[in-house]
Amino acid sequence: MSSVTGALKQLLERILIRIWSWLQPTQVAPGGPRDSRQPTDNVMRTMNLVMPLKNKTAIGRAQAALVVGSSLDEIYSGLDNVGTVHMARFTIVDNNLLMFSFYDGDFHAYIRDFIMTLGHAFDGIVSLVEDPPPLPCWQHVDAFIEWVHERDAFQLPDDPGTMIDVVAPELDNLQDLSRYLVLQLDKNPNVQLGAYRAYPGYSVAQVRQKLGVGW
Repeated sequence: MSSVTGALKQLLERILIRIWSWLQPTQVAPGGPRDSRQPTDNVMRTMNLVMPLKNKTAIGRAQAALVVGSSLDEIYSGLDNVGTVHMARFTIVDNNLLMFSFYDGDFHAYIRDFIMTLGHAFDGIVSLVEDPPPLPCWQHVDAFIEWVHERDAFQLPDDPGTMIDVVAPELDNLQDLSRYLVLQLDKNPNVQLGAYRAYPGYSVAQVRQKLGVGW
């Protein structure tokens, strides 16, 4: 009985979301971090790249694990050469290959440096995902940057005090925020809810210099 009730509730919620979407058309918020003039806001920025696998079986996941695993030495060396990446990791979740990273500076510059350094290694990875970018990636840099931007998860502001200004700038009544978020997350199923930084405001170069770690 509880499963039937739960299914009925979800059906009614889907109908409600469709009604809200019709009454309040919502533009898809872009992924990635917001632009900021504050220097400390432009370090340790986050990227959450979500890439649905073409093959959604265990074989497809194993193929992705093999391709990424066989390229890790080249990927790690390339990320060192980019010089603005604090951390990066690849994960498979629910038939999605994910690349999460913390980086410094401009998103476009980061992805441009990344793909010019790692293009050959990344070609094999993106060939396994749905709607891949033009290959080889390093010969279609602008297209690759746009491809990543479209798949970079929607980010809610880290500072709750700015959420109403950034997430719902046209709303005056906070009671309407929940509806806006529902509609936005209906269009953006992947979302970053928050990102903790143990040493906020410090770049990769500053951290490595302080620790005496070379390149």
